[in-house]
Amino acid sequence: MTRAGLAAARSSTAQLAEIATQVDDGQWELPSACAGWRVIDVVAHLAALATEAVAPPPPDPALPRNRERYHDLRVDERRGLGHAEVLDEWRHSTPRQLDLLAAAQEPPGADEPVEVPGLGTYPRHLLANTMAFNVFCHLRNDLLAPDGPLPLALPEPTDDQVAPAIDFMLAGLPQMQGPELTATLRRPLVLDLTGPGATTVTLHPATGPDARLTMTPGADAPTRVHSTALDFIAWATTRKAWRDHCRITGDPADAVPFLDRLDII
Repeated sequence: MTRAGLAAARSSTAQLAEIATQVDDGQWELPSACAGWRVIDVVAHLAALATEAVAPPPPDPALPRNRERYHDLRVDERRGLGHAEVLDEWRHSTPRQLDLLAAAQEPPGADEPVEVPGLGTYPRHLLANTMAFNVFCHLRNDLLAPDGPLPLALPEPTDDQVAPAIDFMLAGLPQMQGPELTATLRRPLVLDLTGPGATTVTLHPATGPDARLTMTPGADAPTRVHSTALDFIAWATTRKAWRDHCRITGDPADAVPFLDRLDII
């Protein structure tokens, strides 16, 4: 099971709660590094995710199918709320979300496949890693300096916080963009991630017209993309340009089309 994902989600959530006590009214209104969202909107996004986890809304075919547009809609629904109201929702729903994720680590339901609209299908226990990724990524990349507007400090990220986020990103990578990303990979390609959250995997091209790319542990291809795992969280979500944070060894033609297209949500 992914109890490490649950621990990471709890850890980053506790750090966000600590940061939230230091933010004043003016800072909540600052533009975050997440385009179009203020600092308070990032918390509204996390509050919306938590609320939907504990009280799933009924299916609505009128809602955007694109996951990013769906998130924008949920944030827009909360733009008329005061800062305290947004924070109250987040503080109310998040502990209940964490309790649900803890229960999801237990059999028999832990391995049950769960579809996350627009993002793919995952074993239920891995949803803890989804939260670990969301909170860590938004806190570290969109809110805190140097990339975000808040000049507040936290300890350096640990492997225990980063690795579960990377695990979710790699689980989602073959699914989120489907044929659009699959078509860019013509030969096996190694992702070599270092530092906290370090891992090495080989991406393999799809084996048929309706298949997805696949992934195996370790390095099993001559062309490799080298990056820190922390930088991977930023450039693989297109917050930063991959060219500024990656080194390619081998044939760039095997890597560049894939890197240009990759956009993990």
